[in-house]
Amino acid sequence: MTVLDFEGFVDGVAFEGGKGENYPLTIGSGAFIPGFEEQLVGAEIGKEVEVNVTFPEDYQAEDLKGKAAVFKCTVKEIKEKELPELDDEFASEVSEFETLAEYKADVKGKLEEKKAKEAKDAKEAAVIEAIVKDSDMEIPEAMLATQQRQMVDEFAQRIQMQGLSIDQYFQFTGSSYDQMIEQVKPQAEKRIQSRLVLEAIAKAENITATEEDYEEELKTMAEAYQMEVEKVKELLPEKSVAQIKEDIAVRKAAEFAVENAKEK
Repeated sequence: MTVLDFEGFVDGVAFEGGKGENYPLTIGSGAFIPGFEEQLVGAEIGKEVEVNVTFPEDYQAEDLKGKAAVFKCTVKEIKEKELPELDDEFASEVSEFETLAEYKADVKGKLEEKKAKEAKDAKEAAVIEAIVKDSDMEIPEAMLATQQRQMVDEFAQRIQMQGLSIDQYFQFTGSSYDQMIEQVKPQAEKRIQSRLVLEAIAKAENITATEEDYEEELKTMAEAYQMEVEKVKELLPEKSVAQIKEDIAVRKAAEFAVENAKEK
């Protein structure tokens, strides 16, 4: 992986969204437009490299479609993965275990838990999908649009944590906000349908979140944020409390649906 600064120019003029600093880029990931990453192979740290590319004809930015561009790039750091020796010393450094055997057993257990959870999630998704197919529902366009925007916002937050703004992502992938909104539409529709079905099940079966359920959820949140449970309670607005309890009820409704699904 490389860490680099870059700035893009078309006809000698820098264009908006074409500049980045300390950006982590894995060569071969395909994160940037075609031809960009390959030209960084062999680049020396601290030495400016000119990368010549051509924006695709179907590029989202009208003023860049089909245009030749030059990116002035400076590689600031190159990181290579080194595989450590798998021994007791390694185990003690990366875990709370003193021996490699204990660490391996723990990893195996977690992988088995993950596999079991994936199987449970897959069964749950299949059951809910079957219920949705048997349901007759119309999703208001406003609700669908809100869900689409929320999903794109969630994606933007995830890539921002990696040091890339959503505008830069669009710039280097040749996509746009409108294209992404349309791309997530089927997933957004499925998410809303699943939620509505589970809310209906919860209501019909009188499934609610108990205080014990709520306290357990707060403990999980406290561990995730490395905070005291009481501090989490203080920071949570009343609206969030209601939402958390509703989410718990929906999860319990999903479990109820799976447990009562008829085998076909």
